[in-house]
Amino acid sequence: MEIRLATPSEHATVGDLTVAVYVGGGFIAPEADYVHQLRDTAARARESEVWVAVEDGELLGAVTNCPEGSGHREIAKEGEGEFRMLAVAEAARGRGVGESLVRHCLERSKAAGDHGMALSTMAQMTDAHRVYTRLGFSRVPEQDWSPVSGVCLLAFRLAY
Repeated sequence: MEIRLATPSEHATVGDLTVAVYVGGGFIAPEADYVHQLRDTAARARESEVWVAVEDGELLGAVTNCPEGSGHREIAKEGEGEFRMLAVAEAARGRGVGESLVRHCLERSKAAGDHGMALSTMAQMTDAHRVYTRLGFSRVPEQDWSPVSGVCLLAFRLAY
């Protein structure tokens, strides 16, 4: 498995995968405004880093890494990294793809001189919570927040 930046020719495929995971997994409704953000990989790539996991030409997963200066950061404080929109293809689950993508974001953050990583996730994304916990992230309930009515995002942080 190779982890690398998504190429512009892959942006539509990454967007489709991310929407499929979030909508297909029942995390958001197909008509939600957020679907447009999930699909617009090109916009994310202009302000952030969109990393993909690929094997034999097949897209296994993707994540948006949001270093300092990225407009896609939501809860990271100064000196922290943040990532969003982690998505793993259903056929690739259980193979460590998500964990590898998160580890890659951690490595990028540490190399940038950050002292920690922050993220937000939906309460229903329990598979992702297990990955975050296994990697040492802790829940920070007092920093949970709601981007829109009816959606509560859970905050996780990791110090290093």
